[in-house]
Amino acid sequence: MELDPVFLSRLQFAWLIAFHILMPALTVGLASFIAVLEGLHFFTRREIYLRISTFWIKIFSVAFGMGVVSGVIMPFQFGTNWSRYSDATANVLAPLFAYEGLTAFFLEAAFLGVLLFGRKLVPPGAHFVAALMVAFGTLLSSFWILAANSWMQTPAGYEIIDGRFFPTDWLAVIFNPSFPLRLAHTVVGFYITTGFAVVAVSAYLLIRQKSPAEARTALSITLWLLSVLVPLQVFIGDQHGLNTLEHQPAKLAAIEAHWETGGNVPLILFTIPNDEAERNDFTIQIPYLGSVILTHSLGGEVKGLKDFPPDQRPPVALPFFAFRVMVGIGLLMLGMVVVSWWLRWRGRLFDTPLFLRACIAIGPLGFIAVLAGWTTTEVGRQPWIVYGQMRTADAVSPSLTGWDVLLSLIFYVIVYLIIFPAGAWIMARIIRKGPATDDAEEDEPIEAGRPSKPITVELHAKGEA
Repeated sequence: MELDPVFLSRLQFAWLIAFHILMPALTVGLASFIAVLEGLHFFTRREIYLRISTFWIKIFSVAFGMGVVSGVIMPFQFGTNWSRYSDATANVLAPLFAYEGLTAFFLEAAFLGVLLFGRKLVPPGAHFVAALMVAFGTLLSSFWILAANSWMQTPAGYEIIDGRFFPTDWLAVIFNPSFPLRLAHTVVGFYITTGFAVVAVSAYLLIRQKSPAEARTALSITLWLLSVLVPLQVFIGDQHGLNTLEHQPAKLAAIEAHWETGGNVPLILFTIPNDEAERNDFTIQIPYLGSVILTHSLGGEVKGLKDFPPDQRPPVALPFFAFRVMVGIGLLMLGMVVVSWWLRWRGRLFDTPLFLRACIAIGPLGFIAVLAGWTTTEVGRQPWIVYGQMRTADAVSPSLTGWDVLLSLIFYVIVYLIIFPAGAWIMARIIRKGPATDDAEEDEPIEAGRPSKPITVELHAKGEA
């Protein structure tokens, strides 16, 4: 039986990165949220912010540990499965990964101990600074990792000598054409993912009447933050699309399932792409809207997949559907934010059971959107591992066999299916207990939209508390 080491290596990498990226999607946003809470506590001295922060620090510590452990495997894989890629790109990418370790990781490690264990050992100001440094460290880590990934998407500032990439301009390498927008799009996406996770947990605690003061405060703060972040992400995503149209037109053609080059292109809502026949089957579309969205012009031209040689086209179905999953979830999140404005204005933000249940339901969708966005980005780049310069098929280790990869893949699947559910179970236990509280009503924020009594008695009658 012949096993393809390239396909299995890609499958293995996808398995590992899909689990790993869930942790930064939570910890990057959670670190900043904790820093906000620590700042509110430091400047207002209100204990309710301290209790909320302490609660989320526990969850952050579990997610951070899982992220570190799963992240260690990623560079290990570069050497075992992708040695040709590692050899060819080492002069460019190795320093970027090293900077991530030397700056971000050490910064996080230095201050994480203070954040987790120093509450009673250092002054409040020092603890607040530790929270800021951990948050900055997570953002710095995102900066270097996304600089490396963006360079693979839109390489710049290099020359090729004997099949190896050598940097000629480090600023061009780091701030390559897609990096600024990719960094903004990813970090804001992580913030939104964390925000809806906090909203879901807060709604769950409100329904159960567990630490209601803390739950109301966290829900209110987070929905205000999301009121800024979600519309901002719509704008950043639009600008990122324009950037992709300019620098990765084949990827955009696959995302939109456009085969023919032309203007006045429709917006395809749904279709079944047929790669072999180079056409779409069973299409639902809106005329002209594709050009308006993709080019900001009614007659704007969009390149079709037929403009590219068949061996340089990405597969169409995966990026097409993944992108629509991401956008669909984003629109649902925007709708939830708009509903929250109306409920806040009506004074029913905290005691509308249907809204609270919707908050719980939408909580995990941010992580699905992150996975869908990653799938769109990485599958849309194919068949290139360094866009336009090095193929994925040429990057795999030369002596690797399909059986080698299959055995390691089975091992990783088993281990991850143990580690990640175990971590999720630990976080679920923390959530069920809720923040520690002394039920001090005077610590609750007073704002328009806060009810004078907890969740309706009707919920208790239904056994929901």
